[in-house]
Amino acid sequence: MLLQLDIHNVALIDGISIELGEGFNVLTGETGAGKSIIIDSINAVLGDRVSREIIRTGAQSALIEAVFRVDADRIRDIMNEMGMEPEEDGTLILSREISQSGRNTCRINGKMVSAAFMKAIGERLIDMHGQHDNQSLLKTEHHIELLDSFAGESLRSAKDEYSALLGQYREVWAKLRALSGDPGERERKMDLLKFQADEIRKARLKASEDEELGRQKTLLLNAEKISNTLAAVYDLLFAGSGGSSALDAMNESLSRFSSVAGLDESYGEMYRRLQDLVYQLEDLAGDVRQSLESAEYDPAVLEEIEERLDLIYRLKRKYGSSIPEILEFCQEAEKQLEELEKSEETAKALSEELAVLENRLYEAACRLSAERVKAASLLENKISRQLEDLEMKKAKFSVDIRFDTAPPGPSGRKYGSNGLDKVEFLISPNVGEPLKPLARIASGGEMSRVMLAVKTILAEVDRIPVLIFDEIDTGISGKAAQKVGEKLSYISRGHQVLCVTHQAQIACIADHNYLIEKMVEEGKTRTKVTKLDESDKTKEIARLIGGETTEASLKYAEEMIRAAKKAQTA
Repeated sequence: MLLQLDIHNVALIDGISIELGEGFNVLTGETGAGKSIIIDSINAVLGDRVSREIIRTGAQSALIEAVFRVDADRIRDIMNEMGMEPEEDGTLILSREISQSGRNTCRINGKMVSAAFMKAIGERLIDMHGQHDNQSLLKTEHHIELLDSFAGESLRSAKDEYSALLGQYREVWAKLRALSGDPGERERKMDLLKFQADEIRKARLKASEDEELGRQKTLLLNAEKISNTLAAVYDLLFAGSGGSSALDAMNESLSRFSSVAGLDESYGEMYRRLQDLVYQLEDLAGDVRQSLESAEYDPAVLEEIEERLDLIYRLKRKYGSSIPEILEFCQEAEKQLEELEKSEETAKALSEELAVLENRLYEAACRLSAERVKAASLLENKISRQLEDLEMKKAKFSVDIRFDTAPPGPSGRKYGSNGLDKVEFLISPNVGEPLKPLARIASGGEMSRVMLAVKTILAEVDRIPVLIFDEIDTGISGKAAQKVGEKLSYISRGHQVLCVTHQAQIACIADHNYLIEKMVEEGKTRTKVTKLDESDKTKEIARLIGGETTEASLKYAEEMIRAAKKAQTA
């Protein structure tokens, strides 16, 4: 539901705020008062293309803001695409600012979005109907959705069955297509996978092998330094060339300490500790001597290690940054190779499975089409009766369903999400005229009534919450106009309806009436909108009846309003 519309600095409007109500809202006013400005503003805030020429003279920018209350689930998916969540209370605020510099700023709940995204949201909120608008009913691709919605549960069940089979069919088709590529390309891929797997297997890689080889390489490169260091340390600890060694000094200290060790427990403790150090030093000196004797530099071993590390490095560059990743790559290559080697057998099995699925899918598409044909007949009768009510007694409405009968093959049976049907609504407004697409109806009045008839029948299944009819009554009057009003009132029971009209027969049925006026103040022309109370509504209906408000027109207006209320409660 559209709760509020604020427009600032658009054409003749310097600033207005319109609070709209539930049900049937009607906007009336003299020609040129600014009704089209309001409709253009709504289109702009819904993401339509707009020129900066709409900015009021003297202003730097125009701002339009629309406040909606919506079912959050209806827009959750599209909001999530932008990383947004609907408000818990269903409030949705769309705003658009158009500046003289040409910059357009679109926001949804305060967050900047593109005009395309705002348009996508807008299509779920408002359906616009007028003489020149690109209504949803004029888009042929929507007709099949509307027919399916009208058909109800029986068709929905057939469509669910078809959709499940279509998913299986497409999955098998994708697998078969992947296997049935260019044979030469498949052979080249097999050769490459075989080479890659062989190269990795021949390397006989071991986990953490590169780390161990790196450690060994470091030791070999520093062999001379290690040998010299070990020799010097051993000499200082044990050999003592040119003097006493550290071990000699420790033994001398131990000998001297033995003379006092028995005098006091503390000295005995020190003696034992020193004795432990001597033993440890002897063990250390033995380890150093053993390492010195085994230390050697072998250029052949170093060369072998470097070649091995170079092989691992090359494999890492091609297959992964670590040995586990290289081994994982090898496993995947072997798996793909095995699948390709079995591809002929697999392709044959998939082809057989696809043929079975194709037959089942075709049968499901036929059942779905049959349900549509039944629903189409019912829809044609209902809409024809509505057209008769709208004084189009000779009009003929038809639902054209074309089933794709092409045989299966590369260019046949293009299964879509809606089956093999193409659906289009056709109309013949007058006797002797052929059925034509809705978009080719010449008369604006006929177009308006056809749209209204279709909307009346589809009102319960049409999920768009707000419907706007911009001068849909053009070209009609009298009894036809009254019927239009009744249909709009009926639709407003399940939708919010906003209608711009010049017909008293329509305005008198409204739940909420608004008067649009053009005024001159301080040398400037501006448009204002006033919500009418019952008294002002009567005066406006009287003006619509005769152009001037007279006692007779006021009395007739009161009678029309009473009759409308009586008809609504009947």
